[in-house]
Formats: sequence, structure tokens, C-alpha cells
Amino acid sequence: MGEIKVGTASWTDRTLLDSGWYPQTADTPEKRLAYYARKFPLVEVDATYYAPPAERTAQLWVARTPPGFVFNIKAFSLLTGHPTRVGALYKDLRPETDKANVYPDDLPPQAYEEVWTRFLSALDPLVAADRLGALLFQFPPWFTIRRDNKQYLLEVAKRCGPLRPVFEFRHASWFDGANRDETLGFLRRHHLAYVCVDMPQGHRSSVPPVLEATADLAVIRFHGHSDKWTSKDIHEKFGYDYSDRELRDWAPKLRELADRTEQTHVLMNNCYRDYAQRNGQQLQALLSSD
Repeated sequence: MGEIKVGTASWTDRTLLDSGWYPQTADTPEKRLAYYARKFPLVEVDATYYAPPAERTAQLWVARTPPGFVFNIKAFSLLTGHPTRVGALYKDLRPETDKANVYPDDLPPQAYEEVWTRFLSALDPLVAADRLGALLFQFPPWFTIRRDNKQYLLEVAKRCGPLRPVFEFRHASWFDGANRDETLGFLRRHHLAYVCVDMPQGHRSSVPPVLEATADLAVIRFHGHSDKWTSKDIHEKFGYDYSDRELRDWAPKLRELADRTEQTHVLMNNCYRDYAQRNGQQLQALLSSD
């Protein structure tokens, strides 16, 4: 069986800090990340979706974690075609516009290329310290299975190389009927890593929990099953506490997935209070037991 790393998609959420999961002695960002890294070998950085990281921040992440700890970085919204706040762009690259949000086509080509360059360059300290796991490209619900979208996956992989992008879809067309085999076959032919998801079903953004490995790294993200998935309140959307039974049912499935690849990253994204941390620790215990 390949190695399984378990982590969460946040270590700084305000509701987590209020939950009591951190000891009182972990009263600074440095101490909290160091404490988290003693409990988990992996974390996903969500903040980089909303604003690109600074290289100095990546240096601090390295300094505050031990060798072997891994960061997965969520791609900046502009790079996945999501609406992006003008204020989130690098100041010298902001277009003159009255729009609150922009898309890639709203930027001059040179500016768009520069966003890519700066985003990836800021991660150099993680790369140098061997702390960068994967770059998560989570696409919007309107990113459907089309030829130009599949070509974009190849473009992303080329831009990121030798770094490892992983791809999460939010439209069921990728797995409707025969499209499932087409999607998985395409990803395997090009050695592109697919992100499996556990999430509420029946919504525009719903994707079924297809547990497949398409490269030497498999990733699964647990979004929970909140009955308020469409809420604008992020804590209502992701505020789901997995039961012991649910996690026990998942453990053998994750082991089976890990049997088909070299490394598996399991991320709890049910980030409300300490739900993700507790559920992650429960899963770690289940996966380490005989």
C-alpha cells in the first residue's frame, strides 16, 4: 500500500481557534502551525485561492514546520477561471475597470502571464525545502467536459512542471455515463492527478465520489454533507461533523485507493470549529490500525 497522508484544509479558521483544539500555549501563528504539524503531516492552504501568496510567507511556513511536512497549495482563483477580486491582484497588474471582479480575459496577455509567474515563484521556498506537495486546481461549476477545457488541463500541467498540479471538478458532466471512462482515461494517459471528492449530491456543483487513481498521487477531499451546501455562509456550507460510522466506512476505501498509487493525500475540508481536525485524527487512527 502506498503512503497515506491525512490533513485538513485550514489551521487558522477563527472558529477553529475558538473551539479549544489548540492548547492555550499555542497563542501565536508560529506556535499554532508548529502544533498542527505535530498532529498532521499535511495541510492544504486555502488562502492562496483568494490572494496569491508572498514568498516571505512561504519562507515562514518552512521555518515553522519540521522536515517531511507537506503543504498543498490551492491555486489562485484567476488561474482556475473563477471571478477574482481586482483588489486581490498584484497592484501593478490591476486593470483599469469599474468591475469588482475580473476573469483571465479581462487582463492583457502579458499581465496574465505575469500572474502565473509570480504565483509559482512565490512557492520557491517550499520547493527548495521539499515541503510542496501539490497545487490544487479546483474548477468552477461551469468548467464542463469540453475539448478546450481538457486542453487547459494540459496547459496547466505544462506551466506548473515540474511541480504537481491536481484537478478537482465541480460539474457532473465529467462523470456522466460514458464520460466517466473518457475523463479517467484522459487523465491517466497524461499522468494527471485527479481529486476525488466526498460532497453533497443533487446540486449543480455535485460530483459523485469516484475513487480512482489516475497518477502516482491520489487526492481525496472531504467536503461533508451539510444540508446547507448552497449557503453563502462558508461555515454553514462546510459545517459537517462526520460520524464515527462514516469514517469507519471510508477507511477501507482509502486503503484500497492507496493500493493503486504511490501516495494518497486525504484532506478534511469540513472546516467549522474543530470538525476537520477531530475527523482527521479519527481517520488517522483508523488507517493506522490493523
